[in-house]
Amino acid sequence: MSSALSSNRKHIVLFGETNAGKSSLFNALLGQSRAIVSEIPGTTADPVSKAMELHGYGAVTLVDTAGLGDESELGEARVQKTKRWLDLADLALYIIEPAKFNEEKFESMAAAFKERRMPFLLVWTKKDLAGNETPLLRGFRSVSVSVSDPDSITALRAAIIEILQKETAPEKSLIAGLVPKGGVVLLIAPLDAEAPEGRLILPQVQLIRACLDENIRCHITVPETLPEALSELPRIDLAITDSQVFKQVGEIIPPEIPLTSFSILTARQKGDLAALYEGAQQIKLLKPGDRVLIAEACTHNTSHEDIGRVKIPRALEKAAGGKLAFTFYAGKEFPEDLEDFKLVVHCGGCMLTPRMFWARQNGAITRGVPFTNYGMALAACTGILERATAIRKAAK
Repeated sequence: MSSALSSNRKHIVLFGETNAGKSSLFNALLGQSRAIVSEIPGTTADPVSKAMELHGYGAVTLVDTAGLGDESELGEARVQKTKRWLDLADLALYIIEPAKFNEEKFESMAAAFKERRMPFLLVWTKKDLAGNETPLLRGFRSVSVSVSDPDSITALRAAIIEILQKETAPEKSLIAGLVPKGGVVLLIAPLDAEAPEGRLILPQVQLIRACLDENIRCHITVPETLPEALSELPRIDLAITDSQVFKQVGEIIPPEIPLTSFSILTARQKGDLAALYEGAQQIKLLKPGDRVLIAEACTHNTSHEDIGRVKIPRALEKAAGGKLAFTFYAGKEFPEDLEDFKLVVHCGGCMLTPRMFWARQNGAITRGVPFTNYGMALAACTGILERATAIRKAAK
């Protein structure tokens, strides 16, 4: 469980008003004191997340959020951080203390969950207190718990597992449907200043594992030895490379061999590949002075070869015929105001869950802002977008 990436875990998020018992329940589900528990409203300032093993299901991430009714000095900012999780959760637990049930607030939250097609479970807390009778809400799944009653916590875990198994989609494979079982994949992985010393980057590791899971033979080389690798392999069903060497590799790989990138495969797994392709098509419409947002889901030290800060901006400005106005975001932060941007270029999203990636992509598209990713942007700039995204037909 400890080695499972956050992007590979379902995120279970606790929502509710202040002092509904969220943090106490969070600790009870974890079996440890992770969140601070207090009678003082607004104790939980920022969302607190913790990886856990949900026995009978697998690795998940549990997230405790600030109370939605926080009226403290910083309450509005806390509530806004909580509401961001509405677009990121795979399963919502709506925590309510029966004695403080507010029908209007409940209906508002239920509508928010349904709008996002997010499964949710009502959790009535503090059932051990006198007078805490549970309101009758027909048509909604619910569980009554007390943190001092281990059996009720066990029943809650069982309800969570049942919903996750029945109503959340399993992680899509990076390679399934593109290469037949027993097929052959050739990976071309450049080792430049951005490659971690002694290690492969995460998308490369994930793809190798996906090939093993699908009984696909996987060969790996660097661009410098690619011609020799081609001469040694009588059969190649798919060649996959890093986006930043598309042009170099595309000139060596014969046209009859399908070619794509790690980033594009990740996009196929996480988001809407057809919409990302359409976003890449908008690059040719960029003009000098246009604003472009470049976002990546992880943080790392940058260098003179950084793909997001150097190579992609350089390629986009060449395509636009002049200087562009770039804004950069890294990590968990992502802006809500996107209307002033002409294009969003996102990383492959290997550190994001599919719901998290989709929230960013859909947020841009609904605001009329084209959205694409690193791999497709570089393919478009080097003139091989059609070849590199031929897999979108299989994605349908």
